[in-house]
Amino acid sequence: MFVVDQLAKAWLVSFLSPGEQVQVIGDYVRLVHSKNTGALFGLFHDQALFFAIVSVGVVGAIVWFHHASGRNTLLSVALGLLLGGALGNMADRFRIGYVVDFVDVGIGNLRFYTFNIADSAISLAILLLLLSAFLMTGDDRSPGPEAPGA
Repeated sequence: MFVVDQLAKAWLVSFLSPGEQVQVIGDYVRLVHSKNTGALFGLFHDQALFFAIVSVGVVGAIVWFHHASGRNTLLSVALGLLLGGALGNMADRFRIGYVVDFVDVGIGNLRFYTFNIADSAISLAILLLLLSAFLMTGDDRSPGPEAPGA
């Protein structure tokens, strides 16, 4: 995910200057070279270094959690997507001081926040983590019949 994200961003900046855009599917989907110096959805502008440092902790937490959680394919895929997305945006923050966002969807002036592949991976990872939590059976969350006092 990290490599795909970085390649997509390199491709985009090779032909679009910051602020430039090109229509992909009419006005519904556009590629826009956007500089995000903050966090998700453009919150906390001009805090790229702070979020880069926070990202280091997040990456460490993801690696630790995967190691401590045991083997589960869905959880491993979700954490892999989360790790790849976090690394992709962290690399941008350390390397160029902002995150390159470029996917812009919407109708007319009603637009969603501009995002990138790393953001998509993080969003998908969160959905998979929620799915993983819901797929746990009741027995996984509580002691089984072998527990004392059962």
